[in-house]
Amino acid sequence: MSIKPKTPQSQPTAQEGSTASSRTPASLNRQILALAIPAFGALIAEPLFVMADSAIIGHLGTPQLAGLTLGSTVVQTVIGLSVFLSYSTTPAVARAFGAGNLKQAYTAGRDGLLTALLLGVLVGGILWIFAPAIVTILGGQGDVHGFGVDYLRWSMPGLPAMLAVLAAVGVLRGMQDTKTPLYVATAGAVLNAALNWVLVYPVGMGVAGSALGTSVVQWLMALVLGAMVVRGMRAHGVPFALHGSGVLGVLKVGSWLMLRTLSMRIALLATVFVATAQGAENLAAYQLVLTFFNFLAFALDSLAIAAQALLGKELGARDLTLLEERDAVVHLKNRLVRWALGFGVVTALLCPLIGFFAAPLFTADPAVQYLFALALLVVAVGQPLASYVFILDGVLIGAQDVRYLALASLVNAVVYLPMLAAVYLVFSGDATAAGFVWLWISYAIGYMGMRALTLGYRARAGVWIK
Repeated sequence: MSIKPKTPQSQPTAQEGSTASSRTPASLNRQILALAIPAFGALIAEPLFVMADSAIIGHLGTPQLAGLTLGSTVVQTVIGLSVFLSYSTTPAVARAFGAGNLKQAYTAGRDGLLTALLLGVLVGGILWIFAPAIVTILGGQGDVHGFGVDYLRWSMPGLPAMLAVLAAVGVLRGMQDTKTPLYVATAGAVLNAALNWVLVYPVGMGVAGSALGTSVVQWLMALVLGAMVVRGMRAHGVPFALHGSGVLGVLKVGSWLMLRTLSMRIALLATVFVATAQGAENLAAYQLVLTFFNFLAFALDSLAIAAQALLGKELGARDLTLLEERDAVVHLKNRLVRWALGFGVVTALLCPLIGFFAAPLFTADPAVQYLFALALLVVAVGQPLASYVFILDGVLIGAQDVRYLALASLVNAVVYLPMLAAVYLVFSGDATAAGFVWLWISYAIGYMGMRALTLGYRARAGVWIK
């Protein structure tokens, strides 16, 4: 993984050229794509860690794979809740970068990185101690319980590195660099697969070897990305000393972002509960649809990441006391929304094609194929809506309007749960296509529609420009 970091001096500042919204439409489009495409690659590279683990462990036996599932579920939940380390760091760094204050940008990066390491050590220690109890709560028994504990505990040495990678990636995105995270994530995924195979089979560590291999690779990734941040800190005179106010600032923003993420996960878990109540066929089809829905979400989220970086930079570069400068920020936001809606149309067109022509690739069960195809028609209808939600989420994160995002997510979940309750009461235990379709109407259109309303209201109000 020999990746030569860019020198901080080689990175442009906002003053070295015109800002994003003052460039030609073609130039702005290229800037958006230059950030979004590598971000998409990095997003799909990261899940390869779990996929590699699953493929390698799957050949050991069913108990081992089941144990991996339980252990990795805990790890992925922690990582999902900790994404605020990236989402809080990106806009803070981008705003300072846009203002041409690289010292402040790297100071924000240092705060995010040190917070990630401290949090990783704390949470990792707690999960190591309580791993047996956690796996038991998740339903692990017998050999499955033992393998689940092994995977969870041997993953914990790598948790500080996993969180540090999130923060470091946030710093680089704020510096308008999404290519380096792509290179590191891709190299990491390849190395992870090779090292895990060696530790699992020739070394004979089994499930524990898979977790240890991932921990080692995460530390290598953290060192590569962290070295780039440290190099910038040294070049701009940023001290390494930990400042309590900086950590508290990250955690304050992070607490709102964590509430946002937690509300969204509760909505998703409730959806899984309703799908489970509809029977095995509906649950199997739900898993397939969700997998495809999440893949489409990576494409939409890549634009949201571009929005975080570009909006943060633009807000730092502009004098927001002037009306024309605020209008320039709105111009960039509108351009991002148009791009997202275009992405939404493209992903919508993919859904029926996948549903009707590729279903046999995912399952041999005709009933599940039929449900899969029907649900993807609903997902297709909701894709432009989802794209609108994702981009505005990125815009408001870029503007650091995190309190509103958290409260809106909470409201959305509260409104969505009664929709799910109605589907549950009408179709519980009834493995019919109607119940499955209404489930996806509730999620892809009802829930996303609520999110679109709350985020769209905020974006149109303009109060986030500050």
